[in-house]
Amino acid sequence: MPATPDGPIAIYYEHPDWFRPLFSELDRRRVPYVRVDASAHSYDPSERQSPYSLVFNRASPSAYLRGHAQVTFHTLSWLRHLERIGVPVVNGSVPYEMETSKALQLDILDELGLPYPKARVINDAALAPQAAKGLRFPIVVKANIGGSGAGITRFDSAESLAAAAKARTIDMGIDKVALAQELAPLHNGHITRVEVLDGKFLYAINVYPAEDSFNLCPADICQTTDGQQLSRAACAVDAQKNGMRVEQFKPAREIIREVERIAARVELDVGGIEYLIDDRDGRHYFYDINALSNFVADARNVIGFDPFERLVDYLVGRVTSSSRAGAEVAAVGAAAAAGAA
Repeated sequence: MPATPDGPIAIYYEHPDWFRPLFSELDRRRVPYVRVDASAHSYDPSERQSPYSLVFNRASPSAYLRGHAQVTFHTLSWLRHLERIGVPVVNGSVPYEMETSKALQLDILDELGLPYPKARVINDAALAPQAAKGLRFPIVVKANIGGSGAGITRFDSAESLAAAAKARTIDMGIDKVALAQELAPLHNGHITRVEVLDGKFLYAINVYPAEDSFNLCPADICQTTDGQQLSRAACAVDAQKNGMRVEQFKPAREIIREVERIAARVELDVGGIEYLIDDRDGRHYFYDINALSNFVADARNVIGFDPFERLVDYLVGRVTSSSRAGAEVAAVGAAAAAGAA
């Protein structure tokens, strides 16, 4: 039996700050919802129905950084369970599995014929120097399961990489899988993050990272490119000193189409897809697909509208469409039973 049509929306989350704007918008509009703590959660595999009309998965691959490593693999099991019993899920098991594997992301980009920085996948840090042969330095070694820039180390030479491998100081992450990947010089010093909602383009921003920083979480950016300080109330953390800057940007239509192809392939309802322009050849390369989409802080000042309003519109619409579909199935079933009688 599927989810109860009139049940609340479940917001399955772990980070203490990232979802305050979502909760505020749901409260403002009096949308029935419950907060489900991903860090302390259980379920019954034998259940056949759920009290939730919809589950919105907001689990982050970076949960282990906050002492919640148990979230990562438990979440995938629960999402698959929900899908099996017919509960509507926003950002279900397919995009979540993709987000928790940078190796899988590159496989998907390669399948779609889309550009990405050259990389090799390893499961032993000692293999990093060998894997990097043929790659252009500098390179980064990325933990397969990262988040917020965690588990990424830059190496400027084969010698420094070999020394780290020998000393066994390379971070292989919680699943002991990593990527050795070329680190392209950024054209004009920024990357571009394209947000999608319902798998379609919502907005894009250019993010100017701090020097030697790989944390590009848009909720942690509290300054525009012209030096304007964004509202501290809108920032997930006290990020004024992290050096990141942000501006609105509209990518070329062809890039937007490629982003939407990626979203369709990985069944991404809500998410952010990042690409860079390599300053050496002027070409764009996709390098990260984020199923946990943190909208940019103080969005009205940056992009001109509040994406959380549109997100809640989408969630409510999903509940309505799921209820309508359930009613149609029930009506067909009733008619068939009456005909058989």
